[in-house]
Amino acid sequence: MKHFTKLAVAAVVAGVTAGAAMAQELYTPNLSYRTGPFAATGIPLMNGQADYMTMLNERDGGIGGAKINFEECETGYSTEKGVECYEKTKGQAIVTQPWSTGITLQVLPKTNVDEIPILASGYGFSPMMDGATFQWAFNTPAGYWDGADMIIQYLESQGSLEGKKIVHLHLDHPFGKEPLPVLEKLAEEKGFELVPIPVGLKEMQNQSAQWLQIRRERPDYVIMWGWGAMNAGAITEAVKTKFPMENFIGVWWAGHDADLKIVGEDGKGYKSISWSFPNADAPVIADIKKHVVDAGLTKSNPEEMEGVFYNRGIIISAILAEGIRMAQEEYGTAEIDAAQLRWGLENIDMTEARIDELGLTGMVPPFKTSCDDHTGKSGGWMLEWDGEKFVKASDHLVPNTDGYADLIASSAAEYAEANQPWPVNETCGG
Repeated sequence: MKHFTKLAVAAVVAGVTAGAAMAQELYTPNLSYRTGPFAATGIPLMNGQADYMTMLNERDGGIGGAKINFEECETGYSTEKGVECYEKTKGQAIVTQPWSTGITLQVLPKTNVDEIPILASGYGFSPMMDGATFQWAFNTPAGYWDGADMIIQYLESQGSLEGKKIVHLHLDHPFGKEPLPVLEKLAEEKGFELVPIPVGLKEMQNQSAQWLQIRRERPDYVIMWGWGAMNAGAITEAVKTKFPMENFIGVWWAGHDADLKIVGEDGKGYKSISWSFPNADAPVIADIKKHVVDAGLTKSNPEEMEGVFYNRGIIISAILAEGIRMAQEEYGTAEIDAAQLRWGLENIDMTEARIDELGLTGMVPPFKTSCDDHTGKSGGWMLEWDGEKFVKASDHLVPNTDGYADLIASSAAEYAEANQPWPVNETCGG
């Protein structure tokens, strides 16, 4: 396959423009949830994603000369509605963004047939990191098993976990159960007791029963795999029951500024692992303000734009945009298709230099995807609530994927066997 440089792509686009026929738009639908029990967390994420793409359209005329159609299809976080949105949008889409582990699991086998890449940044089925088995699925730049491993790494850095008790407070949903294989493996290896405590969808705002159990268990730490209203409910209960907040750690979807602002100073010490960080001084923020906010094209507001989730939305769209750019360069066309985008997404190389070039300085760790690795293993930082905002509380943490490589391989193989016929890419380098 001929490789095209950035200059070659620019020449292609210039030629199209000169012919008075601009490239068609690229349809990258987002299965959003601005309504329902998870709207409070969905809205800032969707706003950050949309504003980044709007900025590219306004500042650069899109990506490589092709405007981005970032249409949203509202799911309310309902798996049934999510599948409907997937079916509705897949005809012209070059990517699907399910925005729910439940929806991801439902559309995962469909994308093999439809040949549309899933971009599920930081969520979905953890073994999707195995690119040879899950050719059309990407949980770039970090998966739930990575997050579980980094949390345990951080806790172990505070002292041995031998004989300790850790509660896994989680949404009783596929998302909440995702980290259990790695947490159970680490519990056995490091000698701590793992106590899973589920929270039902109808219990999210009233978790008195769960926190009564936590008081009885007297754990050394609580790890929360929460989402939406569950997080605010848990944080409020933790404060009420005087649980030491410095021993309360959430996954990256449980690190929402608005949830902590409810308790303010009382939440000081609460932590969340994260593969993104809000940097108000990053050049991309200035460009969004200039081309999107000042032009009246945003649904966001100044307070939201300072938060973790809005900025994470920016990073997710930047990952998609980088995959699009890589595909355009490789195939010498602005009007890439879904199969070409798949190649682009598995050839992203986010070095420190490239992150700076994109204006994302300090907002995401470096990572690199490949045919084999559809996650990129970016690692992340432990963030801590200081009473007013989240700040970095650790150096860059990197997941020890070798420690659960056997789980990745066996889980991927089991999934493929259970969903035959399931194509595996035998050409990946291993």
